[in-house]
Amino acid sequence: MRDRTALVTGGSRGIGLAIARAFAEAGATVAINARNGDACEEAVRIITDAGGTAFAVAGHVGRAEEAQRVVDTVMERTNRLDVLLNNAATNPQFGSLIDADTVLVQKIFDLNVLAPLRLTGLACAAWMRAHGGSVINMASVAGIKPEPLTGAYNMSKAALINLTRTLSRELGQFGVRVNAIAPGLVETKFAQVLVETEQIHDHIVAQTALGRHAQPDEISGAALFLASDAASFVSGSVLVVDGGWTA
Repeated sequence: MRDRTALVTGGSRGIGLAIARAFAEAGATVAINARNGDACEEAVRIITDAGGTAFAVAGHVGRAEEAQRVVDTVMERTNRLDVLLNNAATNPQFGSLIDADTVLVQKIFDLNVLAPLRLTGLACAAWMRAHGGSVINMASVAGIKPEPLTGAYNMSKAALINLTRTLSRELGQFGVRVNAIAPGLVETKFAQVLVETEQIHDHIVAQTALGRHAQPDEISGAALFLASDAASFVSGSVLVVDGGWTA
């Protein structure tokens, strides 16, 4: 990925940071995005201390004007945008879907679905429509094999998978590849309640062929593959990284 620029949303911790580090190790210049500016700067420090190149571009990509500013900043800093990793997500709803607050459901869709759509459009307008590129959407096995209690999140990830496939059809003519990664249970702050609630964790692990949950670094290889020339003929795919949970 030498001489390429990658924008990683939700890149200050967890899976996003693990992937950002992998991109930097492969030679990319990485733009770290998250809402918290201090967290972005800390992620940049981690990457640069390891010899990589990165810079922070804080902002709430669920808001149109901030998403535009983030992409504009990346272009001003590097004059290119080769890889877009849509990793930022939220899930404030936990419980029965039928009783869910639709305001929270809309909030989930705004960040988990509409933000990736918006950012992909901005990346295409700024660079990819003329030069090609790779868009990677962080989906989830929840969008393939839904479980109760996270219904709105499940819906959003199913929509993101369909968005991935639809955009791959639309953008292929410009040399833009659009793929998704669907991780299983990964030990992150985002999934903390699932990892630390014994009944839920044990239920998931019992159905996972490898008999355990994943660490963030175990997802980064899939992203590195999809971002690289090794995946030059891969588009519209959903790469499941779940230890055999959906097998």
